[in-house]
Amino acid sequence: MPANSVAAAIAAEAAALGSALAELTAADLHRASPCPPWTAGELTCHVIVGAGRITAALSSPDDRAATLIPTVGYYRPGERFSVTVDADRIEVARNLSRHLGGPDAIRAELARACAEAVALLTKAPAGRIVRTRHGDSMLLTDFARTRVVELGLHGLDLAIALSRPPWLTAEAATVLEELVLPAGNAARLRTELGLDRPALIALLTGRAMPSPAEAAAFANAGAVRLALGQSG
Repeated sequence: MPANSVAAAIAAEAAALGSALAELTAADLHRASPCPPWTAGELTCHVIVGAGRITAALSSPDDRAATLIPTVGYYRPGERFSVTVDADRIEVARNLSRHLGGPDAIRAELARACAEAVALLTKAPAGRIVRTRHGDSMLLTDFARTRVVELGLHGLDLAIALSRPPWLTAEAATVLEELVLPAGNAARLRTELGLDRPALIALLTGRAMPSPAEAAAFANAGAVRLALGQSG
């Protein structure tokens, strides 16, 4: 997927999340999220931290001899989901939430972090290789797709926490569908199962439980199951 398409997905999804945040009160931020032990505000801060990972990744050498991990490979079981890494992931988001405080500050920091990520992504040379904090060498564009996953899927989580309709954008949905389904199968599945894009992606990523018929359809379509946890 071209860098500009991934950058557009980050920008679109960040704008949609920012619009949702503009309607929140301080009390809304304290609602429980579907990603315990985080509150809605802490989960939003985790997304902000995740967007900032592009800046950190670009500080690594451009090692053209490295063995590359694809986007799907980033979401594999292992040390990245250990108790120690999860504890750090949780505390970093909580610390940022305490620092930022209310919804206006969180919204402003989300806009800043995502704008910086988009600018860096669009300016980076084609074929740039980065090293993630988990030690994976990846094409920058493939790593940036993981940031769309963070924004899109945690946006679905936040919509649940806030009792709002999902705001998943078409740009982010395209990235997610291309990640977990062979080309062309997403549109067919949506038609076959009578699902919109947020509902299909929620089922494919464990945000909702598929029926036996849906599970069979996903298996027949070659759907990929990602090891997600709280990611990051």
